[in-house]
Amino acid sequence: MHEASASAHPNLDPWKTLARTRVTREQENTLKTRTPVVVAFLAGVTLATGALQVLHAETRPPAYVVSEIDVMDDALYNKGYVPLAAKALVDAGGKFIVRDGRSVSLFGTPPKRIAIIRFDSLNKAEAALYSPAYKEAKKTGDESANFRIYAIEGVAP
Repeated sequence: MHEASASAHPNLDPWKTLARTRVTREQENTLKTRTPVVVAFLAGVTLATGALQVLHAETRPPAYVVSEIDVMDDALYNKGYVPLAAKALVDAGGKFIVRDGRSVSLFGTPPKRIAIIRFDSLNKAEAALYSPAYKEAKKTGDESANFRIYAIEGVAP
């Protein structure tokens, strides 16, 4: 009777219960082994992606905007153009390297005034000079001076 009742209730059959327990323990062991491997893999992918982004950002060459300026009206240039243009360029991430510094002619005639502004990239330099703030400053500048402005991509660090 005991055997008949055990087979009538599959949950009470000791061999089936043991087989089910063994599979469950094997699955648990497999899961315990795979989980740290998957977590380590995902962490490695995340770190590698971050490192590649940092390396890519570091290898972009800076850009230099060179302004050669022939001033016709000093007062309007200094009071109207310079403050507006400097603010627009600095606000856009530019850093002045040269600003009306003394120049010495080595070959040819040097420009009367010169400014060199460094940006993190050529795209940022272009964005700064095409920005509404700089365009507004340039309107005043065009009334007071003749400009030759260009951007040069530097050497990657």
